Amino acid sequence: MSHLEEETGTMTSNAYERLATLDTPSLCDINKELRVFSPALRPIKDGLKLFGKARTVSCKNDFLSIIESLAESEAGDVLVIDGQGGDRALLGELFSAECKRKGLGGIVVDGACRDVQGVRAMSFPVYARSITPMAGYCRQPGAKQIPIICGGIEIKPGDIIFGDDDGLIAIAEQDLDALIDAAERLQQVEQRVLGNIEEGTSLISMINIDEHAEKIRRGEESKLSFAIS
Repeated sequence: MSHLEEETGTMTSNAYERLATLDTPSLCDINKELRVFSPALRPIKDGLKLFGKARTVSCKNDFLSIIESLAESEAGDVLVIDGQGGDRALLGELFSAECKRKGLGGIVVDGACRDVQGVRAMSFPVYARSITPMAGYCRQPGAKQIPIICGGIEIKPGDIIFGDDDGLIAIAEQDLDALIDAAERLQQVEQRVLGNIEEGTSLISMINIDEHAEKIRRGEESKLSFAIS
């Protein structure tokens, strides 16, 4: 068992390692109702994956409660922050470095970040709505470990947060294993399709487009799917 699994004891065994081999599009293809964060929240550095349990914070232009949450956080947590529309940075290089030191899975802030050159250099996954040099204050308590709205969706403490270059999604922990199982099967099929394309097979010949389109025109239920042996 990995260190990360030991630190997140209620997680299903090796779930994080399996997530690391997947991507957000695969998971979204399995469940069209997944909670997807606003595309306005973007990674400070591309090429990283974020995953872990949400530790929620709600504050505006003041990072006192974020410092408290950082002190209370455990390895495998992801700080998920509702910045309430504020325009001052709620985190930067120092907070990100401490999160990395403690083994957190990342930070998601529906608000501003700063020190982006330093954050990029440490290769720690941080997502933010905006970037500004002006820091927030540290004198007003916010709310911690409550349901929040971040990136336009509701996040509850303990939700699984997963992000890559395509965006961020939230998953209820009880749904994680089944979702991963299905996404892994889909990924295997897609890898076969890509291999066939590289060998010269047409993509169109490997999907049920004719049958699907005809059923749709007749007003029947249908689903576009791969048709490979």
